[in-house]
Amino acid sequence: MARLSSSFGPSPSRRAQRRETVRLLRAGGLYGPRFREVLPGLVLVVVSVCAVVALLAWGYRTVGVAVPVAGVVMAVGALVLWVRRRRPGARRRIGYYTPDDLQELDTQGLALAVARMLRRDGWRVRLIPAPDRPRVRARNTDGCHVDVAFRPVAEPLPDEEPPRPRPVRGKPDQEVLRVVVHRGTFAARDVQWARRDGRTRLLDGTALRRWGAGEELRVLLAEDL
Repeated sequence: MARLSSSFGPSPSRRAQRRETVRLLRAGGLYGPRFREVLPGLVLVVVSVCAVVALLAWGYRTVGVAVPVAGVVMAVGALVLWVRRRRPGARRRIGYYTPDDLQELDTQGLALAVARMLRRDGWRVRLIPAPDRPRVRARNTDGCHVDVAFRPVAEPLPDEEPPRPRPVRGKPDQEVLRVVVHRGTFAARDVQWARRDGRTRLLDGTALRRWGAGEELRVLLAEDL
């Protein structure tokens, strides 16, 4: 008697199944980079390590043990500094904020974050605290002055006088830029109002996150022109 087959067709091999699984994971961005994608970075690391070792060996033969000792001390110091700067508190104090950091801040915390980011970019900053509407005033070495407000809209609020930055000695009032910071998105009427005003720049949530990641304010302001 002929033996019946237990399947209706050839079953895929384990290798084929694994290839299909890997293909699906890569399509979903869950498998990680391929070797050829990380190879340039790996080669750069190997070349850098070899160059440092060769430099220390040359210094040891030329000067003595002081060169490798100094190199090790500098490497350890740089590693400690890097680890300390990666800590959330230390990172925020020097003006770097993640999107989650910015999202958790209230208005007072956002004003402090903006002051820190301005200092990180080389501005001289004055933080003016207020219970509900803090402000930040700053100037840089090029003589540019900004007055930063924090509102969900560009125009002054109904119960608020139009912002008039304090005149700066030697600077006409029209040369002081007003920067309005909002973690969300400005409406089209706000953008139109700011353009008509001519002295107001808008920083929405996208620009604020880029600023917190390390991009300089002058670049963001130039894009808004």
